[in-house]
Amino acid sequence: MNSDWEMVFSSSFLPQAELVKALLEHNEIVCVLRNNQDSSYKAFGEVEVYVKREDVIQAKYILDHNELE
Repeated sequence: MNSDWEMVFSSSFLPQAELVKALLEHNEIVCVLRNNQDSSYKAFGEVEVYVKREDVIQAKYILDHNELE
């Protein structure tokens, strides 16, 4: 990931990361998932959600004001 993107969320539970991505996209924030989980053992590794650097504050605000768990 280049320096134009910053991680705003990570989880070992892929559906939760996908929910975060959907929430951010619903609020018109471009984001991408980076899946670092082991392909054989899903218990190892994290799924990370990245947004463009200029959207970090807005993305964190949205995530802080929504219940995700």
